[in-house]
Amino acid sequence: MFKEFKEFAMRGNVVDMAVGIIIGAAFGTIVTSLVSDVIMPPIGLLLGNVDFSNLFVVLRDGATAGPYSSLAESQKAGAVSINYGMFINHIISFLIVAFAVFMIIRSINRLKKAEAAPAAALTTKDCPYCQMAVPLKATRCGHCTSELKNS
Repeated sequence: MFKEFKEFAMRGNVVDMAVGIIIGAAFGTIVTSLVSDVIMPPIGLLLGNVDFSNLFVVLRDGATAGPYSSLAESQKAGAVSINYGMFINHIISFLIVAFAVFMIIRSINRLKKAEAAPAAALTTKDCPYCQMAVPLKATRCGHCTSELKNS
């Protein structure tokens, strides 16, 4: 049983999947930082100093009554809240990841199309005497009238 498991775990597709998951997790961390540290601050500034991560609605106060100035403060007090600002951050993060994956797949598809394009079939050959192009099935050159061998 251990031998079968080892064969399964060491297959190429399982190892490739593991590498993909690890790279995906690292990419997710980068995207999270991009959204929270680079993209959201200018958007919040344009919307009047709004910090999306601190947008929430308190459903029930915690041990200390609100109002709470930040999401962290409300969570520390034990308040129950709907954190719609975090949801907005996650939507923007998803859109960035989806766009990045789209661009990668688009590039891969373009490369595949370029590789798969068949070479154009030859329709002419050069006359061995005058070096002019003549049709492949020609038996005589139209330029110098030499007889051609069909080979």
